[in-house]
Amino acid sequence: MVTEIKLGLCNPPEPIYLYVNQGEVDGESFVWYKFNISQEKKIPVTQRALTGYLSELRLTTKEFKGRDNLKLDIVVSADEVYVIRSGVETNFTKSFLLAASLVQDFSKPLIIAATAGEQNTVFCNLYDAVTKSRIEREWNKNADWATIIHDIQSLLGGNSSTVPATPKLSVVPQPVHPQDLRVKNIRTLLDYPLDLVKEWLEFHSVDRPSLLHISKINELIKSMCLAWAADKCDHPNHAESSYQNQVVDAVVSGADELTAISAWMQQLQAAKAGAV
Repeated sequence: MVTEIKLGLCNPPEPIYLYVNQGEVDGESFVWYKFNISQEKKIPVTQRALTGYLSELRLTTKEFKGRDNLKLDIVVSADEVYVIRSGVETNFTKSFLLAASLVQDFSKPLIIAATAGEQNTVFCNLYDAVTKSRIEREWNKNADWATIIHDIQSLLGGNSSTVPATPKLSVVPQPVHPQDLRVKNIRTLLDYPLDLVKEWLEFHSVDRPSLLHISKINELIKSMCLAWAADKCDHPNHAESSYQNQVVDAVVSGADELTAISAWMQQLQAAKAGAV
C-alpha cells in the first residue's frame, strides 16, 4: 500500500502521549489527558476513545517518589502515532490486556475506550472497529499478566517462532532526559535530600524535572544551591549574589555548570573556614 505524503508545513513526527487518569481541569472532566510541558499543565482529552491499529506493547520504567514504577505503553497507529501510558497494576491496563488477549488478528483496527469507574479508577473497553462490537473477557484479578503481554507481543511481532518460549517482561529502559540528569547530578553534588526534590516536583504536579519549563528547572537548582549555602554565609544576600556571579553568569559565558557549582561551593567553604 502506497501512503500519500502530504507536503508542506506540519508537526514533527513524534508520538502523542495519552496519560490515563480520572480528574478535572477548569471544570472539564477527563479520563485521559495530554501534558503540555511548556505550559506545565494537563490538557483534558474530551474524546474517550481512540481508533487505530495496535502496533506495539512496551514496558517502561518511570521513577516516582524515589522508586521505579512499571508502565505499559500501548502504541497505536492512527492519523498520528499515539502512546497510551498507564501503570501495569492499574485497572485500565488489566482490563485492556484481558480484552486484547482474545484478539488473534491485529491487522484489523480496534477502538480503545477509557471508561470512568468509582473512586477515580479508569477501565478500558476494547471494540472491533469494523463491527463496533465489544471484545469482552471475564474479569480475573489473578491473571498471568506476564504471559498475556508476551502472547500479545508475539502476535504483534508476526513470527512467534522468534519469541523465547519462557514469558518475560521485556522492560525497555526509558532514556534519561538531559534536564532530569542535570538535576540528579547537581542534587548529588550538593547532597541535597531526594525527598525534598520530590515534594517540590509534586507541588508543581509533575514527577520529573523534564516536564517543567526550563525556568522552573533553573529555579529548582537555585533553591537547592541556596539551601546548601544557608549556613555558609553570614549575610543572606551574599549566597544569592555569589551564586549569580560565579554560577549563573559563568554558565552563560560557557562554563560547565557542575564545575562552576563545585568551585562556588569550595569558595564559600573556604570563606567560612577563614572567618572562624
